[in-house]
Amino acid sequence: MSPYLLGLHLSGRRVLVVGGGRVAQRRVPALLEAGARVTIVSTSVTHALDDLIASGRVTWEARPYQVGDVDGAWLVQACTDDRAVNTAIAAEAEAKRVWCVRADDKDASAAWTPASGRVGEINVAITAGGDPRRAAGIRDAVVEALRDGTVDARRNRTKPVGVALVGGGPGDPGLITVRGRQLLAQADVVVADRLAPQALLDELSPDVELIDAAKIPYGRFLAQEKINELLVEHARQGKFVVRLKGGDPFVFGRGGEEMLACARAGIPVIVVPGITSPVAVPAAANVPVTHRGVSQEFHVISVHVPPGDARSTVDWPNLARSSGTLILMMAVERIGAIAETLVQEGRSPETPVMVVQDGTLPTQRAVQATLATVAERVTDAGIRPPAIVIVGDVVKVGQEVEMVRAERIP
Repeated sequence: MSPYLLGLHLSGRRVLVVGGGRVAQRRVPALLEAGARVTIVSTSVTHALDDLIASGRVTWEARPYQVGDVDGAWLVQACTDDRAVNTAIAAEAEAKRVWCVRADDKDASAAWTPASGRVGEINVAITAGGDPRRAAGIRDAVVEALRDGTVDARRNRTKPVGVALVGGGPGDPGLITVRGRQLLAQADVVVADRLAPQALLDELSPDVELIDAAKIPYGRFLAQEKINELLVEHARQGKFVVRLKGGDPFVFGRGGEEMLACARAGIPVIVVPGITSPVAVPAAANVPVTHRGVSQEFHVISVHVPPGDARSTVDWPNLARSSGTLILMMAVERIGAIAETLVQEGRSPETPVMVVQDGTLPTQRAVQATLATVAERVTDAGIRPPAIVIVGDVVKVGQEVEMVRAERIP
């Protein structure tokens, strides 16, 4: 017959584990996570179990099993490598009406330990006819589907409320965080930036309202004040709103303004950090923003206005004198003025530069230059936003990586 599946509240309840080998090592952490008071009876234990014992989280009785050990237990795990001992443990448990899991014989076991996983508040437990490997494979598939939103988790009694500011990452839909994807799958309304991972929007349920909050350079523009109003308006209607942004909400994403607008309106806000493009895009182009012996600092600069503009708050002289890596955002249209300023303020015109367009996407491409040549190279290559500009000797590290790879190709 099929087993009757239950979720046990073990908090504060005694669980007996007989055996201290690898099977016990796998099962004890889950029991502890459930709040159980675990007692291990075994002549020896693994190093991992020894650490739990030393920390006081587990009680260890360093001896063989003996009749009477089951007394006071709510659940028993028979995990020894001796079939006769496991049989005796199971018999005592049966006589005392205590559920017992036998690790060595699924058919003789009164209970099975399912392959379990957790995604947020959702617990998944799989039994596959007592086959642990098959159960684990199915568990992994279900957990992954819940994490990435493939399985619809929107219809539940405790859906999030208010607004979630979700960083979608640098562009590749696979680089959004697990938490971000979970919340996106539960949204009633999604307010999406132009730089948010567009492939994720195609996965939204048809009943999700999608609002385009694009800010296209020198093109159409949805004012930030209007975006703030939309977030508050829909949240007040009882809808769960996800503000999906490219990169991280608080790295030149104006997420702080949106959080303040919601706070002033009494709307709860969940903030989900995202992988920011100033770090991710150089990495995707094989350029580390810091490298031992080359650069031990990096600066991220928004160049939405050029050097010398009265609205600029960037200290270009100090940046030019710094030996750190410069990561420039929104800089493509002003790259000539930027390079000229850095050279005038002290950076060598031979400083390496890399400009990466569409970082992490299939359309990613990059040009390499120096401060003296970058403006011309960007124009000749037709580089357009969105793009990240990397200034500094770390660009040479990426070049070295490519050279080593080329040398190893037969």
